[in-house]
Amino acid sequence: MSLIREMTIEDYEQAFLLWNQIEGLVLSEADSKPNIESYLARNKGFCFVCEADNQVVGTILAGHDGRRGFIYHLAVNPEYRKQRIGHRLVEASLAQLREIGIEKCHIFVLENNDLGHSFWTAAGWEKRSGFFVYSKTP
Repeated sequence: MSLIREMTIEDYEQAFLLWNQIEGLVLSEADSKPNIESYLARNKGFCFVCEADNQVVGTILAGHDGRRGFIYHLAVNPEYRKQRIGHRLVEASLAQLREIGIEKCHIFVLENNDLGHSFWTAAGWEKRSGFFVYSKTP
């Protein structure tokens, strides 16, 4: 049986190992332990892990800007897929966002992440078009 619970920084090492094995999930310096610790502190109550057999087998990072929610790093160990863990993690984060009045949430999925596109489409999320995302390092 798997357990969904709030993510803490103590989960970082296992989460980072999981993220590294997920095709389509790209990591950067933003995913360093100090940065994730800061993210978890700013977004307390929105980020979750799924544990099974005393191991982190799923993660979701979620937060908001006061208007819209954002999801990052939804990841499920391939050996634990098809058990609705991803859906349960998403629902846990969305429930917390709804509780504070956030009614819309976004996730960025890389163009070539076919598995990600399939998951989000099957879960009823709408693919947006008509805009580009620009990034810059300050």
